Amino acid sequence: MFVLYETPAGYAIFKLLDEKKLQEIDNLYLEFESPEKANKVVKLKHFEKFADTTEALSAATAAVEGKLSKPLKKTLKKLVSDDVQNQLLVADAKLGSAIKDKLALQCVSNTAVQELMRCIRSQSESLLSGLPKKEMAAMALGLAHSLSRYKLKFSPDKIDTMIVQAQCLLDDLDKELNNYMMRAREWYGWHFPELGKILTDNIAFIKTIKLVGTRDNMATTDLSDILPEELEEKVKEAAEISMGTEISEEDILNIQNLCDEILSINEYRTHLYDYLKTRMMAMAPNLTVLVGETIGARLIAHAGSLVNLAKHPASTVQILGAEKALFRALKTKKDTPKYGIIFHASLIGSASAKNKGKISRSLAAKASLATRVDAFGEDVTMELGTEHRAKLEMRLRLLEEGNLSRLSGTGKAKAKLEKYHSKSEVRSFKVAEDSTLPIGKKRKLTETADNDEESEETPKIKEEPSDESAAQEGSSKKTKKKKHKERQESESEQQISKKIKTEDEETMSAKKKKKKRESETAAVASEEAEGNEDAQQGQSVTPKSEKKKKKKIKEESA
Repeated sequence: MFVLYETPAGYAIFKLLDEKKLQEIDNLYLEFESPEKANKVVKLKHFEKFADTTEALSAATAAVEGKLSKPLKKTLKKLVSDDVQNQLLVADAKLGSAIKDKLALQCVSNTAVQELMRCIRSQSESLLSGLPKKEMAAMALGLAHSLSRYKLKFSPDKIDTMIVQAQCLLDDLDKELNNYMMRAREWYGWHFPELGKILTDNIAFIKTIKLVGTRDNMATTDLSDILPEELEEKVKEAAEISMGTEISEEDILNIQNLCDEILSINEYRTHLYDYLKTRMMAMAPNLTVLVGETIGARLIAHAGSLVNLAKHPASTVQILGAEKALFRALKTKKDTPKYGIIFHASLIGSASAKNKGKISRSLAAKASLATRVDAFGEDVTMELGTEHRAKLEMRLRLLEEGNLSRLSGTGKAKAKLEKYHSKSEVRSFKVAEDSTLPIGKKRKLTETADNDEESEETPKIKEEPSDESAAQEGSSKKTKKKKHKERQESESEQQISKKIKTEDEETMSAKKKKKKRESETAAVASEEAEGNEDAQQGQSVTPKSEKKKKKKIKEESA
């Protein structure tokens, strides 16, 4: 029974001396405590060393993918045959199945084999006596680097840090050039102030200063290589009537030294820009076609790397570089920015003000797709970028022309957008309603007669009510009904309150009458009692007076 052990230096094939040891997994590590004990269990049969790191990488990648490499196939054919051994112990089950298919060998891969491999690894230095420790460590490190590079699909040509540094240096050079040119214009302006107004191009201005020197030499020098004929004549005419001050030769030498510095920086800038172009086309061709070299490099520099930029969504790519404005808008609850670095792209620059937001959103979406293809794609070409750019240019043309029906691909888009457009309506002014004076009966009759005559002369035309008039009539009817209901409710409430008041008054008057009656009856009873007492005392009372009293009481009660 053979054991296949893989190392960074090559393939090692051991012979298992005692097969019973595999059954005792728990105590197997005790057999590998020392090199002497390990040699009693396992013996090295053959070691196939790799020639270089490329061969080691190909073997490692084949083992990772579960395939049989060529050097392993050759060694197994030489050493293992049906007559000698029928079983091969392998750590990887996929590799074992591949060996079984190719060489018809029975491969074993289980927990016992894994434990045996772990024990062999612990004593690999003593078992593989032909390899020194330093060489094994160096080969392991080289294989680890090459394998990780293969896993990540990392190519040394696609180093985006070079692009980031080149773009940052390009921006710094632009700032320095502007500072130096402004200083040269101001410095030479004391001697020849008219030249700065005639020559607006900075490089042409610097070259003329370096060639001419003081303005006295302007008439004798030939400026045809730097300036066109018209500008040359203007410069020479201005030099004759210049209002500038006189300067010494030492001053003009210092100014010319500054001009040499500016020209050298400008030349280096052109070389750096060409380098950036080639790098961007090699690394991110689709993004370069869509956005341009400088904008693409700034996006990569802002994100940190091309992979980081590919991880950003399209909405983030759109506002990349406008983080301050975004957080200020979120804090003050105002409109968020529509674009950041991407605003300087040629497609957005060619769009009108109202369409810049739409085009920036579309361009950010296509740019995010292009960066993902450039970062993670294999054999990347610029076909996707050119295709997307053509689509964006077509969309921009449609937006500028206002052909809204083609945008969504259907004819319903125009119908949907019609409701947002205001429709102008012409309404005639009624002169009769303008007067606020009261109209008498005679005037009304005359007006009605005139209207009847006009109606008889003109034929009657049935006017179809429009949707708006019908809606107005319906709304007026509803308001009338509401008002009528409110009036009825108010009247009913008033009637109910009146009834309640009358009932209260009737009850109060009835109570008062009852009280009067009770008081009168009490008075009559008291008088009768007094009369009885007088009669008993012998005083006579006339019957006429008693009758009169009774009549009064009846009248009052009635």
